[in-house]
Amino acid sequence: MNIASNRRFLLPAGKLLVVVLTLYLLWQAISTVPDTFLSWKTIVRNTINSPFRWLFIVTAILIPVNWGFEAKKWQLLGRKLEPISFWRAYRAVMVGLTLGFITPNRLGDYAGRVLELKSKQRLEAIGAIFIGRFCQLVATVIVGSVGLLYFIVTFFWAANPGVSLSLIFLLMSVSAATLLLLYNAQAIVAVVSAIKPLRKLVGYVAIMGNYSSAEISKLLLLSLCRYAVFLLQFILLLILFDVQLTALQYVCGVAGTFFIKSIVPSVSLLSDLGVRELSAMYLFGLLGQERLQVLSASLSLWLLNIAVPSVVGLYFVLQLRFFRKGAGA
Repeated sequence: MNIASNRRFLLPAGKLLVVVLTLYLLWQAISTVPDTFLSWKTIVRNTINSPFRWLFIVTAILIPVNWGFEAKKWQLLGRKLEPISFWRAYRAVMVGLTLGFITPNRLGDYAGRVLELKSKQRLEAIGAIFIGRFCQLVATVIVGSVGLLYFIVTFFWAANPGVSLSLIFLLMSVSAATLLLLYNAQAIVAVVSAIKPLRKLVGYVAIMGNYSSAEISKLLLLSLCRYAVFLLQFILLLILFDVQLTALQYVCGVAGTFFIKSIVPSVSLLSDLGVRELSAMYLFGLLGQERLQVLSASLSLWLLNIAVPSVVGLYFVLQLRFFRKGAGA
């Protein structure tokens, strides 16, 4: 009884602690800049008057392209349960995005996509959603490992070759392990069925073993395409906010940022807001860039790709609720 009560208390307390710590570190990173808000006002004014302000429009145009790749992935994944049109898949992604916006690790994404299915075996879609998200993680890990390799070799190798070599080996091992696991999803199902407390979940994840290597390869390619769009959006915003680097530094900095953001658990109710900003300011700080400019680009990316689409997704969420209510009448 006491153990259960303590667990119910410690878990929210731990999440709150991480959120507070993240926000504190983010504030510390910002507040070290002299006249922070005055500097930020200058950055925004310069951006509005910049000859490159058209890059913001291009970035915004890429929003539906970004989520379009995710919708195509869900269309292919959901076919194992029922035929899904691209429009239905897109709508499900928008509903999932809106619900995931207010839940840690975007867990609401699962509920949103499941609710959009008509099949009586809708809960079996949980495994399909997991495969889609894992594909995106694999793409992030592989490209991000290459990005972090640049920083390790450039900034740490000379002073700590032994540690650097260990980190490189670790990155290569993680990339290989995630890729191997992706193409052997049956092993995940077998592990779940072998662990007694998890055995009741087998029915929800069993579908993961039904995807062929060819299907997984197609999903991974779509994930890489979506990753490329996201990476391009970030680079365009960095250029807009006057972060001046070489093409290689742009790509490696953004790839490394996405990698760190993906491996750090999200406990915030604002879609891991703060984690990406901290990692971006650290990596681009190594490249000699101003924190506020990098922070402005990162926040703009979050606003365009997460916040704005989540608001748009509210329309589909309201439609979904109305539809379900009518269906039950």
